[in-house]
Amino acid sequence: MKNPKTTEERSRMMGKIRAVSKLETLVTNELWGRGYRFRRNVRSLKGTPDIAIKKYKVVVFIDSCFWHLCPVHGKIPKTHVEFWTEKLTRNQERDREVNEFYEEKEWNILRIWEHEIRGDFEGAIRKMTHFIDKAKHK
Repeated sequence: MKNPKTTEERSRMMGKIRAVSKLETLVTNELWGRGYRFRRNVRSLKGTPDIAIKKYKVVVFIDSCFWHLCPVHGKIPKTHVEFWTEKLTRNQERDREVNEFYEEKEWNILRIWEHEIRGDFEGAIRKMTHFIDKAKHK
């Protein structure tokens, strides 16, 4: 049997994971190909936006249906219900806090669901490019 990790050890290990989703890569490659210039996963900005254009005060978050408890597809797993309920609910609270932070600072914030991108990739890209273009011309 392996040594179980302490809460602190597991937290430190999980904190080092810097996964970039394939979906995020598809989106950013498409936007970059269309001439949009941005930074990805900007850790210096609150909430580590997936896409950020500081010049135009633009942040875009691509929210996973599971991790952000999408109203259409989000489900609490059937095992460890208390843990997952607390975890996913806290993610939603954090999303609201991040939204409020950017709104107070008069930034342009867009949250787009994973299922929007998977269901209509071109439509989701149009939504993002329209959002960015609108912010550029403010």
